[in-house]
Amino acid sequence: MAGIYFHIPFCKQACHYCDFHFSTSLKYRDEMLRAMEQEVALQSHYLTDSRIESIYFGGGTPSLLEADELSRLVDTVAHYFDVQPDAEITIEANPDDLSGQKVAAMRHTAINRFSIGIQSFFEEDLRWMNRAHNAIEAAEAIQRVQDSGYQNITADLIYGYPLLTDQKWQQNIDQLLDFGIPHVSAYGMTIEPQTALAAFIRKGKQSPMDENQSAAQFEQLMERLAAAGYEQYEISNFARRGHYARHNSNYWKGVPYLGIGPSAHSFDGHSRQWNVRNNARYIQAVQRGVIPYEREELTELDRLNEYIMTSLRTVWGMDLAYVERQFDTAYSEKLRLGLQPFVSEGAVSLVGQIATLTHRGKLLADRIASELFFDE
Repeated sequence: MAGIYFHIPFCKQACHYCDFHFSTSLKYRDEMLRAMEQEVALQSHYLTDSRIESIYFGGGTPSLLEADELSRLVDTVAHYFDVQPDAEITIEANPDDLSGQKVAAMRHTAINRFSIGIQSFFEEDLRWMNRAHNAIEAAEAIQRVQDSGYQNITADLIYGYPLLTDQKWQQNIDQLLDFGIPHVSAYGMTIEPQTALAAFIRKGKQSPMDENQSAAQFEQLMERLAAAGYEQYEISNFARRGHYARHNSNYWKGVPYLGIGPSAHSFDGHSRQWNVRNNARYIQAVQRGVIPYEREELTELDRLNEYIMTSLRTVWGMDLAYVERQFDTAYSEKLRLGLQPFVSEGAVSLVGQIATLTHRGKLLADRIASELFFDE
């Protein structure tokens, strides 16, 4: 079953590493919400299956919205789609937004999962990232959400940046474990071209990221969370049994989804489309009854290469029998041959028709996938 993603394009301030689309001005907030409701109506026939098993509020900073505003968007989806009774409904939240009043109000909405952007429990790291919250708020937000009765919680951490020693990284991981967070998402710091961090590096104000440090801290993460009973079901995502993120899992499994809002992406199984990255242009177009998007029709090889890339990142792995059924026997045979060097070096495990990355292979995931890609 499909999912729906809302891109809420507002933030209090710009994190130095972030290149997602957002505005620090809330000037068009009301118009934006009305436009999103209208886009849901305009896109009500985009998905061939109207059953919805996940709704995800991302951004930007969705936790800037009030509870009643979030409920409006969920109700709009329920009006046009068949939202399942057990649907996973997630909100990304910054710790500084999660006051007692805000969390209490969320209990009266359909939100049943929180994704909290912790990133670090160290004050100097948060300042370096230009995060809007502080270390005390990071811990208090988790506690407050848990005390309110929410059990389906994920928290984000970032590793591989200059201030983060291995000891501090261990403390960040351990603090999440002490809270009993059932799902952890952790990402290596990357340098996106149009960010403040990239500018600091170009001007010599900041040293580049160290790939060796990032790899070592990724290994540290994998070992610590495995020892604590978490399954690494996707390269960057770890969960206790029963706490996989349904919405994100469907991305990796190639399930169709509809994206609502400026810069939001959609996928129908055969094409991808993405809305304009401009709040005013998005609102103006939707008010005219037009969705301002670009579309890319996916060739057979596009879809195959995407399957290679996403499936290898997961615990479910790449299924050569699926490749044979959906594409062609020749592709399946070529992939089996292409996998052999990685199997020999211990980076890939091939059991029957299923290829999965080993511990070593997860450090080389992008290279392995790129070497298996097919050219047009």
